[in-house]
Amino acid sequence: MKQEVLKQSINEKKQLVSDWTFKQVGNEEWLPAKVPGCVHTDLLRDKKIKDPFHGKNELDLQWIDKKDWEYETVFDASDELFSCSKLELVFHGLDTYAEVTLNGQMIVSANNMFRTWKIDVTSLLQQEKNHLHVYFRSPIEEDLNNLSRQGYNLPAVNDHSQDGGVGDKNLSVFARKAPYHYGWDWGPRFVTSGLWKEVELIGWTENRITDVYIHQKNISKEIAELNAILEVEAENAGEAVLTLSTDNLRVKENVYLKKGWNRIEVDAEIKEPKRWWPRGLGKQHLYTFTATLKKEGETVAEKSVRTGLRSIKLVREKDDKGKSFYFEVNGFPLFAKGANHIPNDSFVTEVTYERYKHEILSAVESNMNMLRIWGGGIYEYDAFYELCDEYGILVWQDFMFACSMYPGSESFLQSVKAEAEETVKKLRNYASIALWCGNNEIDTAWAEYDEQAGWGWKEQYSEEERKEIGKAYDDIFHHILPEAVERFAPGGEYWPSSPLADWTGDHNQHASFTTTSGDIHYWDVWHGLKPFEDYNTNVGRFMSEYGFQSFPEYKTVKTYAEEADMKLESEVMLHHQKNDRGNYLIKEYMEKYLPKPKDFPSFLYLSQILQAEGIKTAIEAHRRKKPYCMGTLYWQMNDCWPVASWASMDYYGRWKALHYYVKKSFKDLMLSIDGTQKNKVEIHLISDNQQSIEGNVHMKLVDFNGKLLEEAAYPVKVLANSEEKVISFSTKDWLRDFDTNEVVLVAEIQKDDRIIDRKQHYFVPLKELKLQQPIITITEAVEGKETTYLIETDKLAKQVWLSSEEEGIFSDNYFDLLPGEVKRISFLRKPTKEHGFSPGSPGKIEVKSMTDFINV
Repeated sequence: MKQEVLKQSINEKKQLVSDWTFKQVGNEEWLPAKVPGCVHTDLLRDKKIKDPFHGKNELDLQWIDKKDWEYETVFDASDELFSCSKLELVFHGLDTYAEVTLNGQMIVSANNMFRTWKIDVTSLLQQEKNHLHVYFRSPIEEDLNNLSRQGYNLPAVNDHSQDGGVGDKNLSVFARKAPYHYGWDWGPRFVTSGLWKEVELIGWTENRITDVYIHQKNISKEIAELNAILEVEAENAGEAVLTLSTDNLRVKENVYLKKGWNRIEVDAEIKEPKRWWPRGLGKQHLYTFTATLKKEGETVAEKSVRTGLRSIKLVREKDDKGKSFYFEVNGFPLFAKGANHIPNDSFVTEVTYERYKHEILSAVESNMNMLRIWGGGIYEYDAFYELCDEYGILVWQDFMFACSMYPGSESFLQSVKAEAEETVKKLRNYASIALWCGNNEIDTAWAEYDEQAGWGWKEQYSEEERKEIGKAYDDIFHHILPEAVERFAPGGEYWPSSPLADWTGDHNQHASFTTTSGDIHYWDVWHGLKPFEDYNTNVGRFMSEYGFQSFPEYKTVKTYAEEADMKLESEVMLHHQKNDRGNYLIKEYMEKYLPKPKDFPSFLYLSQILQAEGIKTAIEAHRRKKPYCMGTLYWQMNDCWPVASWASMDYYGRWKALHYYVKKSFKDLMLSIDGTQKNKVEIHLISDNQQSIEGNVHMKLVDFNGKLLEEAAYPVKVLANSEEKVISFSTKDWLRDFDTNEVVLVAEIQKDDRIIDRKQHYFVPLKELKLQQPIITITEAVEGKETTYLIETDKLAKQVWLSSEEEGIFSDNYFDLLPGEVKRISFLRKPTKEHGFSPGSPGKIEVKSMTDFINV
């Protein structure tokens, strides 16, 4: 999945090491293995275990992580590669505790999943029949020993140790390994071992360029001032000519290379650069920079990297309410719209390029401009960041620490330091990287400076233990990580923990739901059982987490459950709900807001409507508070297995109702109807665009049979990058004696007879609406090569749901339709390696609305 332009080097010869086998230590039988992969996927592929995601099979597979495993291969080196004077074996990812031998000699002892392990094997490699052996020690047995040495448990609230058969022992904190492997409140516990990235043999002679970093010192419309930092290895000292080139740039310098490792800096300027912009603000121009070394006129080494030229700042300035928190891109204050991303699979090697593309293009299609890579997963594969660069999705990058406290031993800290430095160097050229964040929720959970705050962790420890734990936190998140960012990505923005009010080193540091600085994770809706209406009053400067759960659709549930399991309280349904009270919370909220579902498949559908309505409330409340609030990232974008969760699209990439709602609530120019005040309705217009527009807001009151009761129109001017309340009126003036249970307000913003945005507003809760069974018709319309579908109804059709035989998305779904309206819908197939979402045939289309799922 790597982008070739990011790794090409003219003087390196590369060969993948393949044809692996594996076995459990102590067993005799060697089985075929797939690399990249892991023990679990290899056992499944070899039919030694059942589908880990089906039913409760997860619990039957916990024995795997208690065993040691061996992988081995025998390989030849190609003539071309073996003729090189320098030979290197590279393990791009060893998960996690591993000893590697080559031809009987130990060459590496690994202890960090996130690091690359490079070994000079010039003196060890044979041209034929090289025996490579990897011994993976059980991460559980290894860290039981580490826990014993620590002397006490460290907090790790999402470590599902009971499911893993290790009681209350929190082991995830000791392994530099994806935390979610140990379980989370949306994911299973599969503590993997294996070769999770490629193994390569690399040969080179005389010189090679190992790294090119384009440090963007100053980027403006007029000029890009750059400093290219190159790392070069040389077998012998000597003079060379270095050339750095890209579009309209060619800089040549004479350099002297000393034997061994060299660091070379080259200053360069590009006049009137084509700047990289996030989606919605401009084009995503990417420059390919090529560094070339020549000796006596002959090219001896060359390497290319790709990046976009842009300036990104995290603006935190004092104001009359607290302190701002927003991203300024190329001088433009950006309202961040997006979601939190978790790994796309419990077994990350199963994630294909196409699955990454589907996720990123789903973000683009739904008008996002940012994803947060949450700190309990992995530093993503190159493909993820490449796609974000190509499509303009900014990345909030957590380091991989979440909801736990960590040990402070010298060996652990050294491992973290090496991991951080390598990670920053690997990711720093990506234009999409907007922020480096130390961890997820640990500052709030521990709350060092406030005895009344936190998650009750501090109180469990003696004063001496608290000092030890607090010092380890400070070492990692206030020193090691920011120092790595400052050293290897100078000028990059660092934030120690999310959420955080400020980086002050006192009680003002810790975030709360009422914080007026920094970022907020707002969870009183859901965990705190507060109503959706509270989203309107709990708005911070940047909402980096909040969410509400739903089930996936029936088609997905059937992949992990049998018909007998289709009950909310069945063992399988409870097992595929990792939040303790999750299913019951959905039910409780549903009883408050929605009609009663008539069966279990109806419950699944209504759970998605519930989730979508709740998060819509939050997003639009956040956007109406612009510029006080300048970011909204809901929890969460995706799933790592088929499950009931906070995701807006399920494990198979199927958009839930929420994702279709998000597409509307994240529009760059959005109309929002606020009915939170008694007897009053307010119309807001929110623009994230760089240009102002003039148009009209047209409003009409319609009954559920389509009869027009009232209408009005108002001219408006929407300023660039603004939020404004443009209309306010009394509900009594419009409703008069009409039945509030069967009328709807429709508001549109129009320009040149084109509808830019459209919203409906009901005057009573959804469960009180007098819905009747509509007759919905769907007609296929072919215009040239385009096929669209015309949807019509004879009565209000609430939350119309179109389902397709083929996998893909509709241009709109889960929408309300009134009589007299014609809704034009198109179908888009899922992305392929070559193409994005593209028009195609959905096969059979089924259309339903809410009345099909409730008793009318």
